[in-house]
Amino acid sequence: MAHLIVVGNEKGGSGKTTTAMHLIVSLLKLGFKVGSMDLDARQQSLARYLENRRATMDKRGSELLMPEHYNFSKSLATDSLVSDKADEESFMQGLTKLAANDFIVIDTPGSDAFQSRLAHSHADTVITPVNDSFIDLDLIGNISAETLDSIKPGIYSAMLWEQKMKRAARNQKELKWIVVRNRLAIIDAINKRNVETSLTKLAKRFGFKIAPGFSDRVIFKELFLLGLTLHDAANAPEIKLNTSVIAARQELREFVKALDIPQIAQILSENQAA
Repeated sequence: MAHLIVVGNEKGGSGKTTTAMHLIVSLLKLGFKVGSMDLDARQQSLARYLENRRATMDKRGSELLMPEHYNFSKSLATDSLVSDKADEESFMQGLTKLAANDFIVIDTPGSDAFQSRLAHSHADTVITPVNDSFIDLDLIGNISAETLDSIKPGIYSAMLWEQKMKRAARNQKELKWIVVRNRLAIIDAINKRNVETSLTKLAKRFGFKIAPGFSDRVIFKELFLLGLTLHDAANAPEIKLNTSVIAARQELREFVKALDIPQIAQILSENQAA
């Protein structure tokens, strides 16, 4: 059965699609079969990323690693939180179609929507990218300015808790939650240290793991139009192997390793032994 990874955060601009795309290609590069689904039927950033990747291959006559992608079709329901049968059927059809893969990676909307909640309730692993900002952390927990402790759960962590309970009731399995700090400033700053302190406290309270994230690098902003990732440097003259790109690739390796998923850990161990 495929391991289902949902990349989720109800705030837009947190780097979900970039994280999802780089994770997909990382898994493909490790030799896994990977399926993908984009639940943001309006913006379709992941689907567009893959379309750009296909266009680059067609233009250059070269092959790039590609997942098996399922096009999710959203219903015309006016209330995005209403349990819509058509949305649920489309989502479950996607899981069935992609079931033969080792992993299924799902990108979700930057808002609270029924299809996003549904995906979270089926996830084995949820990855939540957050920018190094207390605005982003507020979705996980409302934080005291004096102590940097959480006063109460944020709207996203409350939603995720509900979906964890649904998953446990359905199949008695737990959901692993991983938070990734994204767009980290290169230089040290008081805000950066305070966010780290607060996030560590939130992790203890809400039971998630903090994974190494990605620094704020121009290269991540330049890859979308060509559908490329950091793994494509050998086949893409646009990716210059300077110190920034090399550091970014190391960050990506550390991120994948920190997911601590048994199938991935085994392959990484075998590769290191070889």
